[in-house]
Amino acid sequence: MSSKGGGPALSRRSYRLASDMDKPKVAGFVNEKLLSDYLHHVFSSSKPSQPVAAFRKQLTFQDLGAHLERLLCEGEPAEDSRDLAVDGRLGPPTVVLDHTSGFEGLLLVDDDLLGVIGHSNFSSIRATTCVFKGKWIYEVLISSQGLMQIGWCTLNCRFNQEEGVGDTPDSYAYDGNRVRKWNVTTTNYGKSWAAGDIVSCLIDLDEGTISFCLNGQSLGTAFSNIKIGPGFAYFPAISLSFKESVAFNFGSRPLRYPVEGYMPLQNPPAADLLKAQRLLGYVKNVLSTRIDVQEGKLVEKECSSWQLQGEPTVLVTLAHIFNCFAPLMCKVYLVEDVLMNFLLGILEGGGSVDEHPLIQQLLDLFWLLMEDYEVNECLKQLMMSLLRAYRFSPIIPDLGFQIHYLRLTTAILRHEKSRKYLLSNVLFDVLRSVVFFYIKTPLRVKEAGLEELIPTTWWPSRFDKEGKDEREPREESAEERLRRRAYERGCQRLRKRIEVVEELQVQILKLMLNNKDKGTGEASRYIFLNKFRKFLQENASNRGNPTVLCPPEYMVCFLHRLIIAVRSYWDEGKRKTPGTISSEEAYVPPQLFYNGKVDYFDLQRLGGLLSHLKKTLKGTLNKEQN
Repeated sequence: MSSKGGGPALSRRSYRLASDMDKPKVAGFVNEKLLSDYLHHVFSSSKPSQPVAAFRKQLTFQDLGAHLERLLCEGEPAEDSRDLAVDGRLGPPTVVLDHTSGFEGLLLVDDDLLGVIGHSNFSSIRATTCVFKGKWIYEVLISSQGLMQIGWCTLNCRFNQEEGVGDTPDSYAYDGNRVRKWNVTTTNYGKSWAAGDIVSCLIDLDEGTISFCLNGQSLGTAFSNIKIGPGFAYFPAISLSFKESVAFNFGSRPLRYPVEGYMPLQNPPAADLLKAQRLLGYVKNVLSTRIDVQEGKLVEKECSSWQLQGEPTVLVTLAHIFNCFAPLMCKVYLVEDVLMNFLLGILEGGGSVDEHPLIQQLLDLFWLLMEDYEVNECLKQLMMSLLRAYRFSPIIPDLGFQIHYLRLTTAILRHEKSRKYLLSNVLFDVLRSVVFFYIKTPLRVKEAGLEELIPTTWWPSRFDKEGKDEREPREESAEERLRRRAYERGCQRLRKRIEVVEELQVQILKLMLNNKDKGTGEASRYIFLNKFRKFLQENASNRGNPTVLCPPEYMVCFLHRLIIAVRSYWDEGKRKTPGTISSEEAYVPPQLFYNGKVDYFDLQRLGGLLSHLKKTLKGTLNKEQN
């Protein structure tokens, strides 16, 4: 493993000193007492009673490995909770969809066995784990808002292409498309759902009730007096029609809307979570502590001002931490619950992303002290978590959640080495990254706060209330003028908030289009354009799989932001080259869109034109080269 930036090319293990005899050979190490004070300060114990400094055992780098291991074991359960049998639950500890025997109809199941797309008239699938006692919860991330029935079923339920979850006696479902609940018969229940919503499915097997929540808001008890006792156990289950898609969270990631008293079907990794939080605490201690060698003391400072400067004492300390921390950052639950929340906290103070260089320093540290495969997995999981968080966040008037996640995405992509890895391997290969450029439309006006933002409606006086032209236009009354002005002010406030989101989305694309990378290898722009060409080919071809094509509303937003980013670079080039036209003067002749001269589904236009010219003009090119 090496670092190709400005820092030294050192592996994680090369920071280890073989013995105390090696210490004087390394410049920059502090005296033993100050080093001991520093290490005790960074690696403080979680126990309430600690010996005062005068009676503490002297700590050196040679003892640090054993000392750190003891600290990480404090309060740790005797055995990882994932391996313990949980009362009231049957099945494997890692809960996924049962793609081998627990399904009916044609379905496309994701590689992680948590996402599913319907591929026939009405397909059904259940999870691998069931519950028979206690109170349990799982979440479903709605990716499309069509016909689906989500809930619980027993092993005896038999489904087909016409009957799914909720259509048999021992299955219970909520259908947000038709706003109904199902258990053989159906009645009105709940609220309509939309793509980007999260449904929480709760079952209380002590009281015999089933209820649902939509984006954290309870929809009330849907079913009571369900069958419980010997012989009855309930599996999470879903039935969905063609092309509808969802993703399940049984507890492999932190629940977005946990409910007190209810347990996720999959236990959180309690022991690893405790270790990761402690190790991150030690990292924070390093960031907030400066060693004043001249004065022989430790000085507290702001984390935000920390820089990776190659101080041996600090680097060896961090190397010990990352030796334990790095393997944990390959696990999705820990990346989302520990690392992502820590990075989001750095940006909470506001200001532009440029004003928070600490994230760049931390990413330098990751590439320096972690193995490449660990950084790759960590970045992949981090970006996947950010995309999920952005897509499934509730809409509020100031779009605060969306802005929060986009700011962190921008900060990560500002780091050149991380950006190139993500462009090459994640953003277009693993993720449907165009989701970052879509602003979700609120389906429920009250919950989105639009009534407070735009408190009154208005329409031009030349139209009647049904939107029809009035034969005789009339003068605007004083009351209508007041309503119009209030409406326009509300629209302006909403427009400004949307512009903040759009500006961040354009920043992300400008980073991807960067052609002035400092490092070696292919430029970000070259990588992006290759991925973009393939993306266009996949979406322009009629032969493409309809379940993986980019939805039109996502594509329109993505292309709109891309055009703004290209215009920005265009005008930047104009300033450097006087005499060229501006992006405002450039245009595509409208007739190209309707005269039939351009075949927009001709892949030669997208990817094969250059190769065709090279083949056709091969002789001319060879002559020019000679």
